[in-house]
Amino acid sequence: MLEVKRNANNSASPPEHVKNLILGSGPAGLSAALYTARAQLEPVVLAGQEYGGQVSQTHIVENYPGFPEAVGGPELTELFRKQAERFGARVVFDTATQVDLSQRPFRVTTYEKVYLADTLIIATGATPRHLDVPGEVELTGRGVSYCGTCDGFFFKDKDVIVVGGGDSAMEEGSFLTRFANNVTVIHRREEFRAGELLLQRAQENPKMKFITNTVVNRIEGPEAVNTVELEDIVSGEKKNFKTDGVFIFIGHTPNTQLFVGQLEMDAGGYLIANQYMETSVPGVFAAGEVADPHFRQVITSAGMGAAAGIQATRFLEENP
Repeated sequence: MLEVKRNANNSASPPEHVKNLILGSGPAGLSAALYTARAQLEPVVLAGQEYGGQVSQTHIVENYPGFPEAVGGPELTELFRKQAERFGARVVFDTATQVDLSQRPFRVTTYEKVYLADTLIIATGATPRHLDVPGEVELTGRGVSYCGTCDGFFFKDKDVIVVGGGDSAMEEGSFLTRFANNVTVIHRREEFRAGELLLQRAQENPKMKFITNTVVNRIEGPEAVNTVELEDIVSGEKKNFKTDGVFIFIGHTPNTQLFVGQLEMDAGGYLIANQYMETSVPGVFAAGEVADPHFRQVITSAGMGAAAGIQATRFLEENP
């Protein structure tokens, strides 16, 4: 994770006026930068606390078009960045700390300075919720995953567990049965939160098993996941459970805290954007997982970023 130290004199330095400011350096943000750079808007990308977003923490990406032999997540991020910079985008390793969208140009304060932006593209993404148990961080990418669509192929003919009880757990669990020998769903409650149809399909799948009233206490493995410790929250009994993979689907948290009270959001905190990536404030656009609780794929985020970049360009043409 990138750490940016606060500059105590940021309020003393004069604000920098930019035509287009992009918050976030994942596929959505860098794709938006490519399109606005090609339109000669000289965009500035604030990389944020996690440069490259979630894909930069993905070891191998096999489902992004144009890479038949797959590509590493960090490598893909660098290719996105270099292409955007080739046309004049500027990536700044800084983080927005305060945003004022009450008037244009929009005022964005960072650790280092203040920007005045004629247009703003928000691509701050969403963060998967973690179990916060020993071994989770250490084994992420080595058996611990938060995306079945991304990583399911690597568990062909293996045994995996899915942690969660909602729609995502059932959808991704069912998807994983295409590859895994079996999928065991671990849920901390007796009742599942998933929709009735999704739950029925999962329960009728011969490859899926269910353990309720149970939590994962720790994830273990010297090089890759091989065991989890399960605890029955009713009886208190603990046991070791062998598995090759742990897929965690207990929800995502959109990174929208800066925009509360300024932009319309849905019940989950995701930004509401129309088909043109326009938010409730003219001149402010949203792209990627910050406005997408459904697909959450590199290619869909990149597409949304491209659309946001095109619309920001058109907005400035109509509102010079």
